[in-house]
Amino acid sequence: MMRLAAPLLLAACLSVAIARSAEPPPNIVLILCDNLGYGDVGCYGSQKHRTPHIDRLAAAGMRFTDCYAASGVCTPSRAALLTGCYPPRVGLHRSDTGASVLQPVASIGLHPDEVTLAEVLKPLGYATACIGKWHLGDQPPFLPTRQGFDSYLGIPYSDDMTPREGKPWPDLPLLKNEAVIEAPVDRNLLTKRYTRAAVEFIREHRQRPFFLYLAHAMPGSTQHPFASEQFRGKSANGAWGDSVEEIDWSTGEIMAALKELDLDNRTLVLWTNDNGAPRRDPPQGSNLPLAGWGYSTTEGGMRVPLVARWPGRIPTGQTCRELVTLMDLLPTLESAARSSGGLPPSQKQDTDAAGGRLIDGRNIWPLLSGQPGARSPHNAFYYYYMDQLQAVRSGAWKLYLPLSRVRRGNQIANQTVPARLYNLADDLGESRNLADEHPEIVTRLLALAETARDDLGDLDRPGKNVRPPGRVEQPLPQRLR
Repeated sequence: MMRLAAPLLLAACLSVAIARSAEPPPNIVLILCDNLGYGDVGCYGSQKHRTPHIDRLAAAGMRFTDCYAASGVCTPSRAALLTGCYPPRVGLHRSDTGASVLQPVASIGLHPDEVTLAEVLKPLGYATACIGKWHLGDQPPFLPTRQGFDSYLGIPYSDDMTPREGKPWPDLPLLKNEAVIEAPVDRNLLTKRYTRAAVEFIREHRQRPFFLYLAHAMPGSTQHPFASEQFRGKSANGAWGDSVEEIDWSTGEIMAALKELDLDNRTLVLWTNDNGAPRRDPPQGSNLPLAGWGYSTTEGGMRVPLVARWPGRIPTGQTCRELVTLMDLLPTLESAARSSGGLPPSQKQDTDAAGGRLIDGRNIWPLLSGQPGARSPHNAFYYYYMDQLQAVRSGAWKLYLPLSRVRRGNQIANQTVPARLYNLADDLGESRNLADEHPEIVTRLLALAETARDDLGDLDRPGKNVRPPGRVEQPLPQRLR
């Protein structure tokens, strides 16, 4: 089955195109944290965590204030990032058991026919590596090495999915490509091991364009985040802060390697997160000044930090307040790679490089490059909780939809919820309901929501343009393969 529509001639002619261009395509480093709070790093307002390397990254590039993950939980969020699609479009908005994320030995995963960011970049001459948490299916057809990545080192699902009473799951495994090399893995050492592997990959591929997807497992999903001995007990915010500060150290190690290898000016670095910090008692992560917590459709659940740096191409010390999403990275990075490599830009606006497969991300390079007058390419953004559309944003306005049934995990409650309208430009805390004052805006956003329902679906209403997940009939734990 052909998975990529890009012609073989493109790869064969790439070296000629690069030779004729002013510069080679950029190296791309995409760093993704797990469950980090919007306000957990200094450049986004943290007073508890020391994050000098991330803060310097932001000062040397662009900081986005209104970037959204496509879900408040990790499997659908990561699926959206890598495919440029809302989770319902690729069938990963719910697990095979009705849960919000994939569990170990799940029968479904990211369909092999979907085209990932790695598969978009490979035909453009990129070496590709995935290091870290995957969580898009742990069966062989769904692993990173079957989804466009040349190599993989990491855990196949969340760090909290370890054996426990009533859960017949395997020990948390560390995979190298498709083989288990350690089980259970020492979660305290994951950030260090991932960082070493990332630096090694950069060194090995410094002579050609590379795409590194570093998906941290931390701060993670457990009640007690993990960190190595070097960082354990050193922060002002307990284990959560220790984990955040080790991620900052990791970012510094990668930036130092790029500078040492004279790759600094040739590398586009993106630093972001999969969803907001979850509610804990006592609180650990912070989503301030946003309202709400991870695993929800509040701003704190789905708005995430995004920092981008590429010397000479992205303006320094800039803040962008336009609405963007992590789904935008696929078409944006393809555009950056093609144009810098001397290849013609893609003319498609809502399809990816797979010959017309519908995607939802848009090219935000005009924003990244600081083009005067550049605006968000999104007329609307849709907040899905699993299979339910719960809110919609257009411009500064966010409407929580009026509902008669409310999805709560794998249950649906018969509950009447009125419409709530907030102006996010001056009410990040979502504290002043303006629905009664602006009925015309409510009507407009309700119409946008109906468009999404028709396209992507909503609860028992199938969407017209959705695709199924991949599926295997008899999934097996890694230790048995």
